Amino acid sequence: MTISRRVFVKSGALALVSLGFDPLFLGRAAYALRRPFAASRRPVLVCLFQRGAVDGLNMIVPHGESAYYQERPRIAVPREAVVDLDGHFGLHPSLAPLKSLWDNKSLAAIHAIGSPDGTRSHFDAQDYMETGTPGVKSTGDGWANRYCQHDREHTHTPFRAVAFGPQLPRILAGTAPSLAIDDLQAFGLRAPQEGARDRLTRAFEELYDGAGTGLLASSSREGFEAVQLLKQADPAQYRPANGAAYPPGRLGKTLLQIAQLIKSDVGLEIAFADCSGWDTHVNQGSNEGQLAARLRELGGALAAFTQDLGERMRDVVVLTMSEFGRTIRENGNSGTDHGHATAMLVLGGSVNGGRVLGRWPGLGMEQRFEGRDVAVTTDFRDLFGEILGRHLGATDLSAIFPGYTPAPSRFVGAIRV
Repeated sequence: MTISRRVFVKSGALALVSLGFDPLFLGRAAYALRRPFAASRRPVLVCLFQRGAVDGLNMIVPHGESAYYQERPRIAVPREAVVDLDGHFGLHPSLAPLKSLWDNKSLAAIHAIGSPDGTRSHFDAQDYMETGTPGVKSTGDGWANRYCQHDREHTHTPFRAVAFGPQLPRILAGTAPSLAIDDLQAFGLRAPQEGARDRLTRAFEELYDGAGTGLLASSSREGFEAVQLLKQADPAQYRPANGAAYPPGRLGKTLLQIAQLIKSDVGLEIAFADCSGWDTHVNQGSNEGQLAARLRELGGALAAFTQDLGERMRDVVVLTMSEFGRTIRENGNSGTDHGHATAMLVLGGSVNGGRVLGRWPGLGMEQRFEGRDVAVTTDFRDLFGEILGRHLGATDLSAIFPGYTPAPSRFVGAIRV
């Protein structure tokens, strides 16, 4: 069925949130969608932000450390429940669906990773991690957007950098075009401000009526083609492949839609999604409870995602991140408070998996940060830089992380070379 101008303008929301975009971008990007992306599949990076500060010690459990059990009499994961990885570390039992990925060496964990800045403010730490400039509050753009600014090779698609959610996150803010897609199953056009929405609507009306000028006018058919491309994929009818079953909830739905966008070959290079609910001050639980439920959703969603993509995972790396970790010692409410270092997961076809990477500092009192937290031994920028350089092919990491140059000598070896 052909999409009419009026149907396009009035329909609900493909949620193409284009913050500050000139309508010319939409015309240019739509024009470029005629290119056969499938002919040269590109690597994809999927970033999952565990907002709220995940407890890395109960996610990747140091069950070989006696101090872990001494400091957490109520919330430590029992040794017999831990999914052992290497005799010292193990997965929380809720992450058991990921053990097969560890065994086939496509999953790695990085422990004692975080920011060199010692803030315990969620908002500041999240901003520092998304901008890639710890301790600097004035940075306006995100490191993923700066990557897109400096790598101009793949600027011919509007779907190069996509956040799944109602707003564009700080990590993708900047001058390079990026989108926020709230729901692939909805359809239409949105802009955050009335004026911007009016400009976008007029631009597409001009496309349809042939009244535009320049590339915008010359690519009126392609303008609608950009939206039709996703409509042809028929998101409402999408069925995961290989028997994959995503768990119910926001994260499962988001990863399903990221998988669909990857398979649609529209030029996706960076996908970003939030998964919240990790601020476990009260009744955190051990192998069951509040944290276990969040990890169960994460593990099930990641396992389904890799199963759904199948051989396409050769081109994909998934990175989990969190602003900081939790205290080593449990608090009086059977929870944990804001800490310093945490753990992150990396999985995908190019991952050097089957290992817990980074330098483990230990949990002894003299080894702790400020006497209470896991010390940071890997700057998050070195891990992010390694993935950008060795997986996506970034060449100038100093431009992506101002004031800091991730160096191969500090890389943890997460990506095969």
